[in-house]
Amino acid sequence: MISTSTEIIIVGGGIVGLSLAYELLERKISKNIIILDKEKELGMHTSGRNSGVLHAGIYYKPDSLKANVCIKGGKRLKKWIKERSLSINECGKIIIPTKKNLDPQLDLLHARGKKNGAFVELIDEKKLFALEPNAYSSSGRALWSPSTAVVNPKEIMMQLEKELKENGVIFFKNEIIEKISPKEKRIYTRTNNSYEYKYFFNCAGLQSDKIAHLCNVGKEYSILPFKGLYWKLKNNNKYKIKTNIYPVPDLSVPFLGVHFTPNADIYPNIYIGPTATFAFGRENYKLFKSIEPFMSMANLFTLSKQYLLNQNKFRNYVHDQSLQSFKPFFLKAAKKLVPSLQSNEIEMSDKSGIRAQLYNKKEKKLVEDFIYINSLDSTHILNAVSPAFTSSFALADLIINSSTVINSL
Repeated sequence: MISTSTEIIIVGGGIVGLSLAYELLERKISKNIIILDKEKELGMHTSGRNSGVLHAGIYYKPDSLKANVCIKGGKRLKKWIKERSLSINECGKIIIPTKKNLDPQLDLLHARGKKNGAFVELIDEKKLFALEPNAYSSSGRALWSPSTAVVNPKEIMMQLEKELKENGVIFFKNEIIEKISPKEKRIYTRTNNSYEYKYFFNCAGLQSDKIAHLCNVGKEYSILPFKGLYWKLKNNNKYKIKTNIYPVPDLSVPFLGVHFTPNADIYPNIYIGPTATFAFGRENYKLFKSIEPFMSMANLFTLSKQYLLNQNKFRNYVHDQSLQSFKPFFLKAAKKLVPSLQSNEIEMSDKSGIRAQLYNKKEKKLVEDFIYINSLDSTHILNAVSPAFTSSFALADLIINSSTVINSL
């Protein structure tokens, strides 16, 4: 049994937790930081399974937390990456209406992007063909975002971990939290170790609601996980796709739809996805692995009510995206963007992730924006979904500025 005392504990070694530690050091708030993670290595869940897309700030409602930090965070992360010569593919993104009635959404996205401070351009069919000859727009128009890029998430996390360790941050891995005592300011783990803190940040991602509930915080929220599966082109020589190709999303639900994404290499593999299908567990990456039956039954009941009440226009999601784990439905969605794509030209990749989507049980709806709750000597980040990776440095500053961490030390 180990009993350890420190100023700040960060629970969760994902991108938000690592960025928080980085900013706490940069701003000279504390040098005594411990990061607890339940896995043997970092990046085994949401952050490490991220698509790697650095978003440009187009989709988010102006004045939302996502809009406020996405562009600033993206610029800072790009600069940080380039200073360290890490992988980045500044390939841009095209957003295409897959049905003619979705064409007016381009104007909405264009206006949102401009208001948020993004550089976006409405383009015609001629420029679309010049940028991406394989793509098809049902209306002949598209939205072009040249500042969108693709990075290697695990490479970034490994570099952050290295730099944090060099600056005195201590990592304790394989530590599963059993109990938190806000009165004692102490965290107890399954290995019978305990960690005393002056302030702690809950950045536990898929487990963040559980950690918050141990502190009697955020009882109205629970994680409702959705699985993101990726396929990939068997050979990109035929298509030579060089940019992200996205559909105009249904803005009433927090999923962007199946899209084509190059990886961070100069001559990239092309991934297609992710799906946004029901996950039978917080870590249900494989079909019959890590199934949580009681949670799944409760979540299916919740989603059924969402469907019946059509909360967030949830029926649109069910009809358009819920079955995309099956290849025919997935291929149908992909062909709306690249019509020439054939079934024998794609294969299932080993890339998959779980979206830690937050659900508000009181309001009976999926949460769209980032949410963090300040409590007694702690802050709980409960909905750090996309674009959290892009926004990470700016989001970390926002969280620090809103907390009482400086007064606690």
